[in-house]
Amino acid sequence: MSDFSAEKQKYLSLPLEERRKLYSVPNFLTVEDVKPWNKYYAEKEDELRQTLKTNSNIVQCTSVPTSLTSKFSDVVSLWRGDITLLEIDAIVNAANSSLLGGGGVDGAIHRAAGPCLKAECRTLNGCQTGDAKISGGYQLPAKYVIHTVGPRGEQPDLLKSCYNRSLEVLTENNLRTIAFPCISTGIYGYPQKKAAHVALMTVRDFLEQNQSKVDRVIFVLFLEEDVTIYETLMQVYFPL
Repeated sequence: MSDFSAEKQKYLSLPLEERRKLYSVPNFLTVEDVKPWNKYYAEKEDELRQTLKTNSNIVQCTSVPTSLTSKFSDVVSLWRGDITLLEIDAIVNAANSSLLGGGGVDGAIHRAAGPCLKAECRTLNGCQTGDAKISGGYQLPAKYVIHTVGPRGEQPDLLKSCYNRSLEVLTENNLRTIAFPCISTGIYGYPQKKAAHVALMTVRDFLEQNQSKVDRVIFVLFLEEDVTIYETLMQVYFPL
């Protein structure tokens, strides 16, 4: 058994309180610390209504179904912060095709997980754009990392595949909580508003078909602009 395999099993088999002592990050958050969308909305309803009114152009940048209901408002969340802090089943890494680390979210996840993550990723033989592969989380609060490779530029079918495949990998491994960064919107250049539409509609569609398999999907945001975009579009894709 390789060193990373032994470490992976150690982290996954430890009781929670013992595993917490090994986290590389000091201030982790549990899923209960992240408000579901219905509670987030209730606390900021007047402000969010104004945000939707002010940013109607965000809604208009692509077609949005008009028949969506309030289902899943307790399953999805938006949260601005560091994805490496989340103590959940799996965080998604916006990886490059080598899966061996890079800049941005990718680099932050590798640094927080420790060297065993790269060692395991070397055995995964890379990843195609739009696909996803899973590894252990090691020193992260998250048990697992799901690595997906986003498209360079605006390619909606491939971006949709990133979200779908990540959710499929989650449920195939009997995991129930997941956090996504904004895939491809950094140096890969996908327009932020259009990427958010793809992310929200894809997750919505997956939940429609697999609602009993997922407990929480967290959209993790970093930029203030992304917060505005998601606060606007969550009201459309997950209306209350």
